[in-house]
Amino acid sequence: MSNSARANVRLKFASEKQLASLLCALTPEAEAPSTRRANIRIEKNGEFLTIEVEAKDTVALRATINTYLRWINSTMNVIEVVKKE
Repeated sequence: MSNSARANVRLKFASEKQLASLLCALTPEAEAPSTRRANIRIEKNGEFLTIEVEAKDTVALRATINTYLRWINSTMNVIEVVKKE
C-alpha cells in the first residue's frame, strides 16, 4: 500500500490459555477482513499478542485498531465471566 499508515500493538498476557483463546477468536477476522482499507496480521510471540496493521490512511488505521482492541476487551470480559462460574 502506498501512502499507508502502520501500527504495531503488543499486548502481554499472564495466561497462555487466555492468549490462545484470543488468537482463536481473532484469527478468522484477520483472515477475512470486512474492508480492503486495512490489512491485519496477528501472531503470538511468547506471552505477547502482536497485532500489525497496515492501512490506506490514518482513519482506517484508527478504526481497525479500535475494532481489534474492543474485540480483545470483549473476549477478555467473557473469559472472566466464564472463569467465575
